[in-house]
Amino acid sequence: MGAYILRRLISAIPVLLGITVIVFAIMEMIPGDPATAILGSYATPENVEKLNRELGLDKPAVQRYFIWLGNMLTGDFGQSYALNRPVLDEVLERFGATLILAGVAFVLCSGLGVLAGVVSAARQYGPADRAITFVVLLGISIPSFFLGMMMILLFAVKLRWLPVSGMYAIYGGGDLQDLLRHLVMPASALAVVATGVIARLSRGAMLEVLRQDFIRTARAKGVPERRVIQGHALRAAMVGIIPVLGIQAGFVLSGAVYIEMVFQWPGVGRMLVDAILKRDILLVQGGVVFVAACYVLFNIVVDVAQSLLDPRIKT
Repeated sequence: MGAYILRRLISAIPVLLGITVIVFAIMEMIPGDPATAILGSYATPENVEKLNRELGLDKPAVQRYFIWLGNMLTGDFGQSYALNRPVLDEVLERFGATLILAGVAFVLCSGLGVLAGVVSAARQYGPADRAITFVVLLGISIPSFFLGMMMILLFAVKLRWLPVSGMYAIYGGGDLQDLLRHLVMPASALAVVATGVIARLSRGAMLEVLRQDFIRTARAKGVPERRVIQGHALRAAMVGIIPVLGIQAGFVLSGAVYIEMVFQWPGVGRMLVDAILKRDILLVQGGVVFVAACYVLFNIVVDVAQSLLDPRIKT
């Protein structure tokens, strides 16, 4: 197992290097000058040229990439132009809020998606299967940001059951109950599409397992159907379901960007959008690389979990 984990960690290195190249290249192609954005009304040609020299933006792109990469490998993600603080400090501060939102959404979509897929497969072609399939298709078809706006109009504006936006109440609050009230709508909107995808693929994995010989043998021996489903079929199907959960974790993490904008959630997604608008290059690059590294690490954890269920994967 240790050798397998080491191989997966080594294989992640070129992936992360490729991400740094792509992120740096995209930021280079974005029109506009960071020095001009920072200086604002003081952006005279002389001031812009001087600031570019101070920030190192007058150097060739290739040289700036390797300087940035070398600094990042030592833990120095640079200094935010707009916020005038270390990029890593800002990303870590915002990542906590994103982790809460994405974590709750992932728990929701994983639990509900697997449960819906198992029930649908166990009741194939029955009323429960048809109802779940209809709800799943409806959920997959609705964009998360649109669903979020509709939820705001219904539950916050019209019914006044939940707060409109933010992570905590501006006045008072700040406790766990306040956080949960603010978390209900964004986490639900973020989890809907992933729940549908997980449910459909879980149903397919379960149906494939239920057709195998060992399931027929268990039923022929008189094993209760609930035990067949939970103790035999679901365990075998999880080998195919776990990779789906890993992929949807990335979807939830990336989808948090526009959900955070809709609900004004103070996470990494909202930070990245603000940084792009302000041409804060180092903050954008550092934030994207940090989130990508977390996603790669989570996929390694998923692969290890899958290998524990099916030891053949390690070979």
